[in-house]
Amino acid sequence: MAHFPVTANPLDDPFYYLNNFMQVLDWLEQRSSDLLSVEEQRFTHEFKRLPRESQALLVRMVMRKGVHFRASKLHYDEIGDIGTAAGPLLELRWVEGQMPIAIDELFEVLLKAEILQTFAAVIDQPKGKKADWLPTLCEQFPQVQSFNDWCPSLDERLFSLTIMQLCDRLRLMFFGNLYQDWSEFVLADLGIYTYEKVEFCAESRGLRSREDVDACVLLHAYQQQFEAGEALEEVAERIKGLALDNPWLQRRRGKLLFQMAQYCERIADFSMALNLYRECAFPGARARLIRVLERSGQFEQAMDLAVQAEQAPQSAAEHQQLLRVLPRLRRKLGGPPIKRAAPREMQRLDLQLPRTDPALSVEFYVQAHLAQDSAPVHYVENSLVNSLFGLLCWPAIFAPLPGAFFHPFQRGPVDLLSEDFHVRRAELFQACLAELDDGRYRQTIRERYAAKWGVQSPFVFWSVLSEELLEQALDCLPAEHLKHWFNRLLLDIKANRAGMPDLIQFWPQQKTYRMIEVKGPGDRLQDNQLRWLEFCHEHQMPIAVCYVQWAEQGD
Repeated sequence: MAHFPVTANPLDDPFYYLNNFMQVLDWLEQRSSDLLSVEEQRFTHEFKRLPRESQALLVRMVMRKGVHFRASKLHYDEIGDIGTAAGPLLELRWVEGQMPIAIDELFEVLLKAEILQTFAAVIDQPKGKKADWLPTLCEQFPQVQSFNDWCPSLDERLFSLTIMQLCDRLRLMFFGNLYQDWSEFVLADLGIYTYEKVEFCAESRGLRSREDVDACVLLHAYQQQFEAGEALEEVAERIKGLALDNPWLQRRRGKLLFQMAQYCERIADFSMALNLYRECAFPGARARLIRVLERSGQFEQAMDLAVQAEQAPQSAAEHQQLLRVLPRLRRKLGGPPIKRAAPREMQRLDLQLPRTDPALSVEFYVQAHLAQDSAPVHYVENSLVNSLFGLLCWPAIFAPLPGAFFHPFQRGPVDLLSEDFHVRRAELFQACLAELDDGRYRQTIRERYAAKWGVQSPFVFWSVLSEELLEQALDCLPAEHLKHWFNRLLLDIKANRAGMPDLIQFWPQQKTYRMIEVKGPGDRLQDNQLRWLEFCHEHQMPIAVCYVQWAEQGD
């Protein structure tokens, strides 16, 4: 089992951040040495030979924003003299002391008063903002030059990192992504986040080859190009041109193409949206493709694809959409009208309540109105069912399967939303859900609630799941209903862990309950809420929809 050493309080060491960085280097050397380039191997070797103060200064700079740092802004008691610590870094060329920079980079490190001092002769509105001056100054000063050439009156050195991209690649290989950063260590050390300790086998890596690393870096760059507004067709061709044999990276590419197609829909570029959706295997792409074909007037193609989808819907959400789309398409193609099935009649509560504080939610008013000492009401929405599922099925969710956990700072398995998430763990989930048949689940959930309190989970809402709520739920929710809910979650985790009713009311004496979906004035049921309501009715679960109107004040 690979793990990080645990100390009483890692933050007591003033070099805690350096220790964290060293742990990442050790982790990569032990588990991913075959992924490291010659340059990265050389960096790791030479970094470990540096004086500790030089190591610490480099890591401090790597963990800060940007790549340019004024010496006067680098003050750390544990490092001491910055110039002395920087010496070995300058020799290795990991830090430059005279790097040419453009004026927009200069603006990032100068104060407003210093900009006025440096460019007083050409700034005609000295009371303006830094951002207001930059466009004009960029036109007048297109050159790049050192900090000292820009600001000869400022007797100061500017240190510039040259290895940030290398360090970002190391971070990528450790985390498997570029959105997590070095602060994860500090948050864990402070106890703000606690993560499940999972065993890591040799196959537990998201990036399995150097080609994977390079492809992941490119995917991130292409996403940034898309977000920066570069030509969509060119960016899309680069994305589609990536040769990927890693399922995890294939899914990431599909998600990026899906996001680009959605953007094209929003700007009514239907031709580009169609091309992207056709190339995209991301869940939901086929349903969006049908919708765009319809919006662009290609009704026959939309009908052909919808009929094909009707034979094997990818999800309950797609099936629900097809029930609306197919009658509409048949009508547009001149076919006979098809009467929709009438929606199931639902128990309805109509309330007229005084709104004394507009800042409070409509759910709060309904909860306060319905609650009784003998029948408490909790605002749970998606939190209760998900939390009970997460506690009971904890061993299955955190099973150390290959490709599920890459590093110690994961809230859940990487393949959580993959199509084969349940299939890969079928026996484990079966064993967990079997406890619902013989009653063991109550004790298991109670024990796990105590043992895992506060540990990050993709399902458990610790801030909502009080001990009182947990006990009432275990007393009042039938095991049969829990099993139905949990099995539905496993059918489509992404779609089905949302849309659950807002409130739940318990009658502890009778050991019964009811769920309540709350709708304020003008609000309507969303698709995922309708699917949950239909599911609950199908399995005879007590549920109601509460429609609220605000009572007139002062009448």
